[in-house]
Amino acid sequence: MLEVLELRKRYGEKEALRGVSLTVRPGEIFGFVGANGAGKTTTMRILMGVLRADSGELRWNGRPLSFEDRRKFGYMPEERGLYQKMKVAEQIEYFGRLHGMSKSAAASATAELMERLGLTERRNDAVEALSLGNQQRVQLAVALVHEPSVLILDEPFSGLDPLAVDALADALIERCRAGVPVIFSSHQLDLVERLCDSVGIISAGRMVASGPVDEVRVKEGGRRLKVVVRDAVPGWADGLPGELTVTDDGRQVLVTEQGDPQAILSSAVRAGTVEHFGWEQPSLTEIFREAVA
Repeated sequence: MLEVLELRKRYGEKEALRGVSLTVRPGEIFGFVGANGAGKTTTMRILMGVLRADSGELRWNGRPLSFEDRRKFGYMPEERGLYQKMKVAEQIEYFGRLHGMSKSAAASATAELMERLGLTERRNDAVEALSLGNQQRVQLAVALVHEPSVLILDEPFSGLDPLAVDALADALIERCRAGVPVIFSSHQLDLVERLCDSVGIISAGRMVASGPVDEVRVKEGGRRLKVVVRDAVPGWADGLPGELTVTDDGRQVLVTEQGDPQAILSSAVRAGTVEHFGWEQPSLTEIFREAVA
């Protein structure tokens, strides 16, 4: 289990981290979300030992995180750390050897990863000749080649097409199922909602919401009643609680957290054709907007 406890980091007058805490358990994917400059990358760099926190604690399996622990981590920075002139297969093998793998083990792991990530046909291409998506796949292979005990990925899905997103997502899920804690940052909240077990929302250096995705949606957003009525008579929702909007095709949508559901349904039935009536939770995107406002 990876634990971050009360991290603080200041750059001159700017307090980049203000008591950030999070926990990633074995076999769990943790989504780390926040606006640019919120503190995501700073937290990840401290986890990897690239930066030093002013205060706070990092723990791995209940003890202080050490240099040897970090050597077993897999890290994918937002800025690609690849050698542009090296061939794809040589590059992945090289990073495997840096992590202490034998030549044969690194070659075997490289071949397996290239096949899994759709890179086999590009094995002899220089990195600089690859598309953005394929460079991201190589960067992920570099993070995975040594069978890491933890995966820490900074914006791994940035700029990728849907096929590349699926390939990377499948690789992360596979490692997660093997018991590896995975933490990744992303601005693509639909992906976070789809892939992650837990989420942390950071704003201006503070964690403003965190926990299992479903619990965060309930705790931060509650639940609300949504009613969609087609061909509704004007003024049917007058006096009802909530917010009424009209879609481009003329459907009227009432969203409310209050009122008698049966009374609202009766009004909607009298007003027109009810196409949707039910309770729902706000999306992670809506919660994020509210949390960082």
